[in-house]
Amino acid sequence: MTEDFLQYLWKYKKIEFSDLKTTRHEELILQQVGAHNTENSGPDFFNARLIINGQKWAGNVEVHIKSSDWYAHNHENDPAFDNVILHVVWEDDIEIFRKDNTIIPTLQLKDYIKEELLSRYKKLFHKNTKQWIGCNKQLPEVSGFVLSNWQERLYLERLEKKSTLVLELLRDSENNWQAVLFKLLAKNFGLKINGAAFLSMASSIDFTVLRKCTDNLKQLEALFYGQAGFLDIDIKEEYFNTLKSEYQFLKNKFKLSTNRVGLFHFFRLRPPNFPTIRLAQLAMLYFKNHQLFSEVIRINTIDDFYILFNVETSEFWQNHYTFEKESKTSRKKLTKSFIDLLLINTIIPIKFVYARSIGQNPEEDIFELVSKLPFEKNSIISNFMNLNVPIENAMHSQAMIQLKNEYCDQKACLKCAIGNYLLNG
Repeated sequence: MTEDFLQYLWKYKKIEFSDLKTTRHEELILQQVGAHNTENSGPDFFNARLIINGQKWAGNVEVHIKSSDWYAHNHENDPAFDNVILHVVWEDDIEIFRKDNTIIPTLQLKDYIKEELLSRYKKLFHKNTKQWIGCNKQLPEVSGFVLSNWQERLYLERLEKKSTLVLELLRDSENNWQAVLFKLLAKNFGLKINGAAFLSMASSIDFTVLRKCTDNLKQLEALFYGQAGFLDIDIKEEYFNTLKSEYQFLKNKFKLSTNRVGLFHFFRLRPPNFPTIRLAQLAMLYFKNHQLFSEVIRINTIDDFYILFNVETSEFWQNHYTFEKESKTSRKKLTKSFIDLLLINTIIPIKFVYARSIGQNPEEDIFELVSKLPFEKNSIISNFMNLNVPIENAMHSQAMIQLKNEYCDQKACLKCAIGNYLLNG
């Protein structure tokens, strides 16, 4: 038994309310359960309204597993609990008194909960280390309508979470949308392993400096590789030394610093994902598109985005993955699957936040765009698909990642539409 479950029972009136009595056998009539306090310290529900033995009461409600938890939590010494008019507990094991020595009325919930609901609760929260998620066996029972609506809400939650970084970067760049797009793209070009390093590299470059280099691909490459620390070695290679010389000029001219740039990693990366390759592709993207932010906002179709991001590396990188070693010649273009990730993690969040900033409601357009992207392939998605959860596009896969990370892993079944459906039968 958990306090979260008891709060759920009280908040959503999941108990027999027809003949309530306090533990002192006083008639209890519930008029309003009160507002659930989920943010601040203090009682669990504010401004409840009750009638106890014909007397009307307005005040707060505190929920505990046992009555004695009141003293275990030192509520008797906290003025925030002076206005508690009802103590809701699973088990009443001791009487609780106000400062004036009057008894706080107590409702013992175990006397009023339906056995069927309690059984479903125990089934949902049964500890089984072999189960991937709490509702592992029950998930196939959930109706398609409930699941579909919940996926849409989950995707919006995940999009809101991604939007947080956009808003932070906007504040840091004094609302320079072009600079924010550059930083977000850089972060996601680095993927999970090098994302933080790429973001730190992009953040070390004032966007006005970047704009002055977009007409010259070698300057862009020199800028990126130099700030990333890849030009700090000495090798006898013409292209490398050209970049090194160009970077020294840019560094002196714009007073560039690398003090806060993180370390880049190659370990356990496939060569196409080496940071050297991704930086070359990022440089080419900005060389080809001087007004990239305007294009990102203007475009609304997947095919047009594939065209916009149809870039490859400069000639040197056609037969190199690092500066030091030559490799078999291959064109190193941004693949559709990589562009899909950029759309999910960069383009859609920034379009979402930008549309809201100019007073538009972007949800319909965003849903249409993300629903045309293929779903991601990872262990979370594979496991949900094995449980017969319909996953047909990126909106579905993003929703299920949000579900696993923010609900299943946090045991937040009572806040989950699926958990509520299974509890209510």
